[in-house]
Amino acid sequence: MRPTGFGGVLLQAGDTEYDAARTVFNAMVDRKPAMIARCESAADVQAAVRYGVGNEFELAVRAGGHALTGAGVSDGGLVLDLRRMNSVQIDPFSRVARVGGGATWRDLDRAGQRYCLVTTGARVPSAGVAGVTLGGGSGWLERKLGLSSDALLSVELVTADGRLLIADETKNTELFWALHGGGGNFGVATALTFRLTQVVTTTLALLVWPMAAGPSVLRAYRDLLEVAPEELGGGVMFLTAPRASYVPDGLQGQPAVLAVAAYAGGVDEAREVFAPMYALAPEGQFIAELPYADLQTALDSPAGFRNYCSAEHLREFPDPAVLAFCDRAREMMTPSPSQQVVLPWGGAVLRSAADWPQAYRDADWVAHPFAAWADPCVDAQAIRWVRDVCGDLEPWSTGQVYLNFIGYEGQDRVIAGVGAANYDRLARVKCEYDPENVFHLNQNIEPGWR
Repeated sequence: MRPTGFGGVLLQAGDTEYDAARTVFNAMVDRKPAMIARCESAADVQAAVRYGVGNEFELAVRAGGHALTGAGVSDGGLVLDLRRMNSVQIDPFSRVARVGGGATWRDLDRAGQRYCLVTTGARVPSAGVAGVTLGGGSGWLERKLGLSSDALLSVELVTADGRLLIADETKNTELFWALHGGGGNFGVATALTFRLTQVVTTTLALLVWPMAAGPSVLRAYRDLLEVAPEELGGGVMFLTAPRASYVPDGLQGQPAVLAVAAYAGGVDEAREVFAPMYALAPEGQFIAELPYADLQTALDSPAGFRNYCSAEHLREFPDPAVLAFCDRAREMMTPSPSQQVVLPWGGAVLRSAADWPQAYRDADWVAHPFAAWADPCVDAQAIRWVRDVCGDLEPWSTGQVYLNFIGYEGQDRVIAGVGAANYDRLARVKCEYDPENVFHLNQNIEPGWR
């Protein structure tokens, strides 16, 4: 039966495009929904939500499809596929973007590039704008611009009872607060508006060494970030050295450490700021001014692999933590797309005076092990490695976590991500807008009070 008022395309098992439409980024997820509703408008989303709730389908919301848990698809459920709702409208005079609920960061970055207008976006450009932002929104320029959600002006949302609402600083204000970290718990975001910032140019620098250089590289990067300007973002990555022209032939495909500078400014400034890293005599190097949209795609993650990741937010990164982190990197599967990453926070991330449900913002560092592999036989090994990385760093952990960087790790971790007091407030908002927990395929906020 077709949902009343639905103008999009419905897919079911046996349809030509069904298998492609149910595939998400994490290849560990292989679920078969009863129906996929390809929505083309907010009215389609309203119709699909009413139909799904009325017929007791489990609802999954699909845009970028990057949630580690595969939240964008449900076995036997109804998938609301928003990918055709990917329009981006830029007003260069007011510096505001209106973004469809199915748009990816690639869509937004490319549209804004024409005017050199940007906001912090995910480091993986095929990730969905809505999912990243509603979870907080981390990206390369966060030390300069803050998190994605800091630039959020409004959200158009379909609730569990099929209503279409606007949440902003004057309308549905508690809902608007909840959408700054509470994720997809409160409805389906069909459009978002952002305040944009002009960034005329960005610079990407990549310096690579064999993995044995890891401790000296990581210590130097840590010390640099204590005095570096907020324009400097990036991180240190332990990974399989890419087959790229800046990497020496003998290092390509081997375990390596990569220092990344994502700089909001020109190449001369970036080179000067990054001078302490150049002083370590990297075996390979790349530096160039790039449009922001190209910077965003430079270190993309490949699709089609099995994935598992987690994160720890660190209040400090002393030498014992550095050594523990580097020692564990030797157990990373290579060659593979796996990465063991540490990212600097601070700057605008820390400076925000808002009381959003983002308990993790006061960390100085984020350790983010990300396993990616092809063979199901090594699932246990990959997952254990990720958990061991995080376990090693617990002595320096704040205990909080950016929820977009993890899968489901239990309700205590959800509470750690948003903060205990914030969780109670979020639960009250959930009770108002989704009392039956229709939208539960996420880092779930249970309706009511704890």
